[in-house]
Amino acid sequence: MAIICQHCKKRPATENFIEMVGGQMVALHLCEECYKYKCGDLESATANAMLSGLFGETPAPSKKVCRVCGMRFEDYERTGLLGCPSCYDVFKEELLPCIRNIQGKTSHVGKEGGDHSSEHDLRLRLKALQEQLEGALTRGDYMAASRLNKQMTAIKNAIKGVRDDAN
Repeated sequence: MAIICQHCKKRPATENFIEMVGGQMVALHLCEECYKYKCGDLESATANAMLSGLFGETPAPSKKVCRVCGMRFEDYERTGLLGCPSCYDVFKEELLPCIRNIQGKTSHVGKEGGDHSSEHDLRLRLKALQEQLEGALTRGDYMAASRLNKQMTAIKNAIKGVRDDAN
């Protein structure tokens, strides 16, 4: 049984449209005509050229469908919008190349140029030093291990200072 467009209530719904209403996300199942009316015609040659430049070479169409919102990856390629948070998990394989093309990376590293003295940054540095320390001890490089241990002690003191400043 096909879902009927929630806007015109005449044609079969082929598109999912997400909008904010009163601070809440509302999903609408729309026919192609109502979708174009609400969103504008993204099928124009200019829009297609612009979107294809962002996404680069796209793989063969995915048959995956998000079980939560019913979105297909083709819908994302056309609109640039995902239907719900579950879409990130469902389309992970397809999204990673798109994200890499747009942002250059697929992992978040935070803002660059900061002072890197937040407790979180210090803990990340401490973890990296701990891994280096374990490697040095495994190799028997006790001089490097001693140096790394001193750096770790300084960072632990800095973390304690960050906490004391926050109180």
